Amino acid sequence: MQSNGAGQGQESSELPCLNSAQNGESSSSAGGTHSNGLLSNADNGNGVGTSNGSSVGPCSGTSATSTASGSEVGSLKKKKRLSQTEEDVIRLIGQHLHGLGLQTVDLLMQESGCRLEHPSASKFRNHVMEGEWDKAENDLNELRALMHSPNAIRMKFLLLQQKYLEYLEDGKVLEALQVLRGELTPLKYNTDRIHVLSYLMCSHADDLRAKAEWEGKGTASRSRLLDKLQYLPPSVMLPPRRLHTLLRQAVELQRDRCLYHNTKLDNNLDSVSLLLDHVCSESHQLKLLRTLEGHAYGVSYLAWSPDDTYLIACGPDDCSELWLWNVQTGELRTKMSQSHEDSLTSVAWNPDGKRFVTGGQRGQFYQCQDLDGNLLDSWEGVRVQCLWCLSDGKTVLASDTHQRIRGYNFEDLTDRNVQEDHPIMSFTVSKNGRLALLNVATQGVHLWDLQDRVLVRKYQGVTQGFYTIHSCFGGHNEDFIASGSEHKVYIWHRRGELPIAELTGHTRTVNCVSWNPAIPGLMASASDDGTVRIWGPAPFLDTQEADGLNNSSNMDS
Repeated sequence: MQSNGAGQGQESSELPCLNSAQNGESSSSAGGTHSNGLLSNADNGNGVGTSNGSSVGPCSGTSATSTASGSEVGSLKKKKRLSQTEEDVIRLIGQHLHGLGLQTVDLLMQESGCRLEHPSASKFRNHVMEGEWDKAENDLNELRALMHSPNAIRMKFLLLQQKYLEYLEDGKVLEALQVLRGELTPLKYNTDRIHVLSYLMCSHADDLRAKAEWEGKGTASRSRLLDKLQYLPPSVMLPPRRLHTLLRQAVELQRDRCLYHNTKLDNNLDSVSLLLDHVCSESHQLKLLRTLEGHAYGVSYLAWSPDDTYLIACGPDDCSELWLWNVQTGELRTKMSQSHEDSLTSVAWNPDGKRFVTGGQRGQFYQCQDLDGNLLDSWEGVRVQCLWCLSDGKTVLASDTHQRIRGYNFEDLTDRNVQEDHPIMSFTVSKNGRLALLNVATQGVHLWDLQDRVLVRKYQGVTQGFYTIHSCFGGHNEDFIASGSEHKVYIWHRRGELPIAELTGHTRTVNCVSWNPAIPGLMASASDDGTVRIWGPAPFLDTQEADGLNNSSNMDS
């Protein structure tokens, strides 16, 4: 491609689309301007244009001027200078086209008058990717004036570290020692890392990569190095894959704002369409899939095992038995009881999926060591409203009749409290152990931060009296909250106070809602009407995941 103002006749035959874009206007090499009013940067390679000292930058522009006759002046059209946003967009597109290996980027930069990067930055990038370290260091010296001094030292250190490691991998020990002693050490930067590098005289390349936590010589490690070298202003060198980063952030924001999104977050843009905003379809909303009948006295609580294999059902206050069901086969695995005088209305699984704890309001509090209900430990005199096992495998949280949540450690018998102003009827804890969801008498559903011990949010819509209702977190990222109330199931997005869905079907109070830990679109609800209802997206019945439900439609007790 010819520099501006040279070989115009040749350009006319080779670049008709460029001339068309310029509306047939001529270029003036003497003035150093295109006819579109943007300064040329193709002739000097610097990409820095000046007009009466008024503009310097990635894209510079001024009105085209001429001392010719009035008719010639009238033929020149005055173009509006690009705004900063327009310049940024052109550079982002140019970077993306360049990454795809398309030569169109040259035409785009020429026509717009923009500069993709500072020439020294482009050379620096190319020399790093080609492993020409001396040239890359010279480029870095040219760019030193454009960055903060500590950043320049850090960039040089990272550059020399890559050079040193590649010498070692190639077996050039003497050259590597020269870099370490004569170039890296005199920087007096990150001496701890230099000490680590000095011990990397390994005989095998695999040992070197493992000990240095390095990918090895090649395109991958050099690309990662460039990512670490982003200390230059974006006007000089764009951050890598900047357009891709912005698009990914936009997709993540749309998913974050979607009230019904319940799939695993995927940062791969190939899995989404960029042509439309993200909106989950109606099929993602929960619908009734199956009704499990047979509990004549009602079901007060449900707990899925961590691996989705078992479901424990608790009866009403005067019930001393627990039912352990194999959800996949519909088989009653165990019906267990410690004493006929017990009232076991709450249960929680240990993260190992084998042990569980159970208790009630009559003072029973047991830890069972296996799926047969064999007793491992007990805590006397604890009137338990609700239970939860933390991920540490040692601590159990229990709400009691003193309007508090208390943490019990079965190893050292320590405890800690979260206090409410009204009776805590039930609670549940998020997987990371940070958040707790409380059903508070006459108040409704409250979200607490257990670490900071502060109330985060109160959810509206649910009716909560002095009866026990169990809520739950749910979804792929636990973005949803579900709770029973009278004869409905309410669902909220965790960040919103108003419900986004109400599930109807039960005829009496819904005592418990439990979200499946392994299948984020599956949820169970238990009611005083004696039924357990399974909820999920409508297409769920067409998948293999529903096979386990086909044989478990009856839970006769």
